[in-house]
Amino acid sequence: MSRHPRARRQRGRSRVGERFEVEVGPVAHGGHCVARVPTSSAPDAPLRVVFVRHAVPGERVVLQVTEGTDGDKFWRADAVQVLEASPERVTPPCPFAGPGLCGGCDFQHVSLPHQRALKTAVVREQLSRLAKIESDVEVEAVAGDLPEQLAGLRWRTRVSYVDLGDGRRGMRKHRSRATVEVDDCRIAHPDAREPAHGSLEEQVATGAGEHRFAVAADGFWQVHPGAPATLVTTVLEMLEPQAGERVLDLYAGVGLFARFLADAVGPEGQVVAVEGDRTASLHARTNLAGAPASVETACGDVAEVLASAYDEPFDLVVLDPPREGAKRAVVDAVVARDPRRIAYVACDPAALARDLALLAGHGYELKALRAFDLFPMTHHVECVALLSTEGV
Repeated sequence: MSRHPRARRQRGRSRVGERFEVEVGPVAHGGHCVARVPTSSAPDAPLRVVFVRHAVPGERVVLQVTEGTDGDKFWRADAVQVLEASPERVTPPCPFAGPGLCGGCDFQHVSLPHQRALKTAVVREQLSRLAKIESDVEVEAVAGDLPEQLAGLRWRTRVSYVDLGDGRRGMRKHRSRATVEVDDCRIAHPDAREPAHGSLEEQVATGAGEHRFAVAADGFWQVHPGAPATLVTTVLEMLEPQAGERVLDLYAGVGLFARFLADAVGPEGQVVAVEGDRTASLHARTNLAGAPASVETACGDVAEVLASAYDEPFDLVVLDPPREGAKRAVVDAVVARDPRRIAYVACDPAALARDLALLAGHGYELKALRAFDLFPMTHHVECVALLSTEGV
């Protein structure tokens, strides 16, 4: 779950290692909070924005700069000492969570309800700033946890360790290739699998039915046990598919949404599933075999596929893009199909907000939005948005 920074040119004197006492500001997208520190000891020195991990809004902490030079617009830092703690601060349940340790979790030091409050604030801020949409969305807990997961642990059904040799294993530090030796990942499910070659089968049961899906053992599948059913149910409730309708499922993966939508539109309906990953597309073809609707699968870059095929009208569209979002070319192609409703499944609220702004430019309004805490202890959140021109 950690990201690795690009190598970049040094912009002046390094400030790494310097410490500052600060009052922590609001949470920001990315698993950190905002603080400001003076750039020098001069009385009128300008303030530098610092993104601080391991802090809670409102606390007073000592931060230590982990990335930053005089010429950077912002610095990164860890809270290495808490002077005035937030009432929402807790002892991390994982001994490998903290400054300089495993970078997989962002909020182990925050109570679980407040983690969701912080994620709610981020989603709302991104929508307001990037899409000019004011929302009262709240990040929701998700069904499907085991009893010991009530504290947000043991939910991740797939996990990747670094092989340190001699039977030892590790996890990456934040924004680094460096590793921390661990005995166990505390957010990993007791039966969590590591990526491997070959295929496996996943079962998804919802109020609309039950299906099995062939999935690459090293391919994408939602890692929270309650995620597939939650997302399918939400998409179906938002789209309200009718018998005989035509559905375009973009970034379709192994056909999770397409299979349930094929049931909903029935023998007179059609579902087209477009996916860029060849292995996932082949699995989608298998998973959609025998569906009651007319089903087609297409493998290729979504923007390129839509530029040359399936240019007829569609009633419904599902968008489930990767973290960077769908972007303008795909958004333009989608609205050209004139769907009555679009369900947008987003794993990044900033990308969602940018694409919602593009859709708004075509007359598609945000009609409903839900946000799910599919990744407790981390800053990640999954959103499902409904867009439509109905009633506009």
